[in-house]
Amino acid sequence: MEPTRDYPLFGGAFSATLPPGAIDVSDLRPVPDNQEVFCHRVTDQSLIVELLELQAHVQGEEAARYHFEDVGGVQEARVVQVEAVQPLLLENLALRGCCQEAWILSGKQQVAKYVTLYQALLRLPQYQTDFLLTFNQPPPENRSSLGPENLSLPPWSLGDFEQLVTSLTLHDPNIFGPQ
Repeated sequence: MEPTRDYPLFGGAFSATLPPGAIDVSDLRPVPDNQEVFCHRVTDQSLIVELLELQAHVQGEEAARYHFEDVGGVQEARVVQVEAVQPLLLENLALRGCCQEAWILSGKQQVAKYVTLYQALLRLPQYQTDFLLTFNQPPPENRSSLGPENLSLPPWSLGDFEQLVTSLTLHDPNIFGPQ
Protein backbone atom coordinates (compact mmCIF):
# COMPACT_ATOMS: atom_id res chain seq x y z
CA MET A 1 0.00 0.00 0.00
CA GLU A 2 1.17 3.52 -0.79
CA PRO A 3 2.38 5.37 2.35
CA THR A 4 1.12 8.70 3.65
CA ARG A 5 3.43 11.60 2.89
CA ASP A 6 4.15 15.12 4.04
CA TYR A 7 3.25 17.48 1.24
CA PRO A 8 4.07 21.18 0.81
CA LEU A 9 1.03 23.45 0.63
CA PHE A 10 0.73 27.03 -0.61
CA GLY A 11 4.23 27.13 -2.08
CA GLY A 12 5.78 25.50 0.97
CA ALA A 13 4.39 27.99 3.50
CA PHE A 14 2.53 25.03 5.07
CA SER A 15 2.82 21.26 4.95
CA ALA A 16 0.49 18.44 5.92
CA THR A 17 0.34 14.66 5.81
CA LEU A 18 -1.71 13.48 2.85
CA PRO A 19 -3.35 10.05 2.74
CA PRO A 20 -2.33 7.39 0.22
CA GLY A 21 -3.55 7.90 -3.33
CA ALA A 22 -3.86 11.71 -3.11
CA ILE A 23 -3.57 13.44 -6.47
CA ASP A 24 -2.93 17.19 -6.59
CA VAL A 25 -5.87 18.54 -8.60
CA SER A 26 -3.83 21.59 -9.67
CA ASP A 27 -1.88 19.17 -11.90
CA LEU A 28 -5.19 18.49 -13.73
CA ARG A 29 -7.03 21.83 -13.75
CA PRO A 30 -6.76 25.38 -12.38
CA VAL A 31 -7.37 25.74 -8.61
CA PRO A 32 -7.88 29.13 -6.87
CA ASP A 33 -4.74 30.53 -5.17
CA ASN A 34 -6.34 30.25 -1.72
CA GLN A 35 -7.03 26.51 -2.13
CA GLU A 36 -5.16 23.24 -2.32
CA VAL A 37 -7.36 20.41 -3.67
CA PHE A 38 -6.61 16.69 -3.71
CA CYS A 39 -8.63 13.80 -5.06
CA HIS A 40 -8.43 10.09 -4.37
CA ARG A 41 -6.89 8.12 -7.21
CA VAL A 42 -9.76 5.59 -7.30
CA THR A 43 -12.83 6.95 -5.46
CA ASP A 44 -14.68 10.26 -5.87
CA GLN A 45 -13.38 11.46 -2.49
CA SER A 46 -11.63 14.83 -2.23
CA LEU A 47 -9.79 16.98 0.29
CA ILE A 48 -9.81 20.77 0.12
CA VAL A 49 -7.55 23.06 2.15
CA GLU A 50 -8.58 26.74 2.06
CA LEU A 51 -7.16 29.95 3.46
CA LEU A 52 -10.12 32.27 4.05
CA GLU A 53 -10.62 35.70 5.55
CA LEU A 54 -11.35 35.51 9.27
CA GLN A 55 -15.10 35.80 9.86
CA ALA A 56 -14.84 37.68 13.16
CA HIS A 57 -18.62 38.27 13.32
CA VAL A 58 -19.17 34.59 14.20
CA GLN A 59 -17.58 32.81 17.14
CA GLY A 60 -17.19 29.28 18.39
CA GLU A 61 -19.42 26.56 16.99
CA GLU A 62 -21.33 29.14 14.95
CA ALA A 63 -18.17 29.89 12.95
CA ALA A 64 -17.97 26.24 11.86
CA ARG A 65 -21.67 26.29 10.91
CA TYR A 66 -21.19 29.57 9.02
CA HIS A 67 -18.45 28.13 6.80
CA PHE A 68 -20.40 24.90 6.18
CA GLU A 69 -23.48 26.86 5.11
CA ASP A 70 -21.33 29.18 2.99
CA VAL A 71 -19.85 26.20 1.10
CA GLY A 72 -23.39 24.90 0.58
CA GLY A 73 -24.45 28.26 -0.84
CA VAL A 74 -21.48 28.44 -3.22
CA GLN A 75 -22.25 24.91 -4.45
CA GLU A 76 -25.97 25.78 -4.75
CA ALA A 77 -26.84 22.85 -2.51
CA ARG A 78 -30.57 22.13 -2.24
CA VAL A 79 -30.12 20.76 1.28
CA VAL A 80 -27.49 21.76 3.88
CA GLN A 81 -27.72 19.71 7.06
CA VAL A 82 -25.29 19.95 10.00
CA GLU A 83 -25.11 16.67 11.91
CA ALA A 84 -22.53 17.48 14.61
CA VAL A 85 -20.06 20.17 15.64
CA GLN A 86 -17.35 19.46 18.19
CA PRO A 87 -14.29 21.34 19.41
CA LEU A 88 -10.87 20.01 18.45
CA LEU A 89 -8.26 19.88 21.19
CA LEU A 90 -5.64 22.48 20.34
CA GLU A 91 -2.86 20.40 21.93
CA ASN A 92 -3.42 17.78 19.20
CA LEU A 93 -2.70 20.27 16.41
CA ALA A 94 0.69 21.05 14.91
CA LEU A 95 -0.73 24.62 14.55
CA ARG A 96 -1.49 24.85 18.30
CA GLY A 97 0.90 27.78 18.71
CA CYS A 98 -1.11 30.07 16.43
CA CYS A 99 -4.59 28.50 16.43
CA GLN A 100 -6.98 30.15 18.87
CA GLU A 101 -9.87 27.71 18.39
CA ALA A 102 -10.61 24.68 16.24
CA TRP A 103 -13.82 22.85 15.35
CA ILE A 104 -14.78 19.74 13.43
CA LEU A 105 -18.18 19.54 11.75
CA SER A 106 -19.95 16.70 10.00
CA GLY A 107 -22.95 17.15 7.79
CA LYS A 108 -24.62 16.44 4.48
CA GLN A 109 -25.23 18.58 1.46
CA GLN A 110 -27.34 17.74 -1.55
CA VAL A 111 -26.04 19.11 -4.80
CA ALA A 112 -26.70 16.38 -7.40
CA LYS A 113 -26.70 13.66 -4.72
CA TYR A 114 -26.22 13.77 -0.99
CA VAL A 115 -22.56 14.07 -0.04
CA THR A 116 -21.23 13.71 3.49
CA LEU A 117 -18.79 16.48 4.37
CA TYR A 118 -16.39 16.71 7.25
CA GLN A 119 -14.92 20.13 7.87
CA ALA A 120 -12.26 21.32 10.25
CA LEU A 121 -12.08 25.02 11.00
CA LEU A 122 -8.81 26.32 12.46
CA ARG A 123 -9.05 29.98 13.46
CA LEU A 124 -5.90 32.09 13.24
CA PRO A 125 -7.05 35.57 14.29
CA GLN A 126 -3.52 37.00 14.56
CA TYR A 127 -3.30 36.42 10.79
CA GLN A 128 -6.94 37.40 10.14
CA THR A 129 -7.43 33.90 8.70
CA ASP A 130 -9.86 31.03 8.96
CA PHE A 131 -8.29 27.79 7.76
CA LEU A 132 -11.00 25.49 6.39
CA LEU A 133 -10.25 21.85 5.59
CA THR A 134 -12.98 19.79 3.90
CA PHE A 135 -13.26 16.04 3.32
CA ASN A 136 -15.91 15.19 0.70
CA GLN A 137 -17.25 11.67 1.11
CA PRO A 138 -19.59 10.66 -1.76
CA PRO A 139 -22.23 8.01 -1.17
CA PRO A 140 -21.00 4.40 -1.47
CA GLU A 141 -22.82 3.85 -4.78
CA ASN A 142 -20.56 6.55 -6.32
CA ARG A 143 -17.54 4.34 -5.69
CA SER A 144 -18.21 2.08 -8.65
CA SER A 145 -14.53 2.10 -9.61
CA LEU A 146 -13.68 0.06 -6.51
CA GLY A 147 -13.30 -3.24 -8.31
CA PRO A 148 -10.92 -6.01 -7.25
CA GLU A 149 -8.06 -4.42 -9.17
CA ASN A 150 -8.28 -1.30 -6.97
CA LEU A 151 -8.43 -2.90 -3.53
CA SER A 152 -4.78 -2.06 -2.91
CA LEU A 153 -5.87 1.57 -2.45
CA PRO A 154 -8.81 1.66 -0.03
CA PRO A 155 -11.08 4.70 0.33
CA TRP A 156 -9.91 7.41 2.71
CA SER A 157 -11.22 7.31 6.26
CA LEU A 158 -12.08 9.94 8.83
CA GLY A 159 -8.75 9.01 10.45
CA ASP A 160 -6.95 10.07 7.26
CA PHE A 161 -8.73 13.43 7.42
CA GLU A 162 -7.86 13.84 11.10
CA GLN A 163 -4.20 13.17 10.28
CA LEU A 164 -4.30 15.89 7.60
CA VAL A 165 -5.84 18.35 10.08
CA THR A 166 -3.53 17.60 13.00
CA SER A 167 -0.36 17.52 10.87
CA LEU A 168 -0.95 20.92 9.23
CA THR A 169 2.21 22.91 9.96
CA LEU A 170 3.06 26.56 9.30
CA HIS A 171 6.59 27.05 7.95
CA ASP A 172 6.45 30.63 6.63
CA PRO A 173 4.11 33.17 8.29
CA ASN A 174 5.01 35.66 5.54
CA ILE A 175 2.26 34.00 3.48
CA PHE A 176 -0.13 36.19 5.48
CA GLY A 177 1.68 39.38 4.50
CA PRO A 178 3.25 41.93 6.85
CA GLN A 179 2.00 41.65 10.42
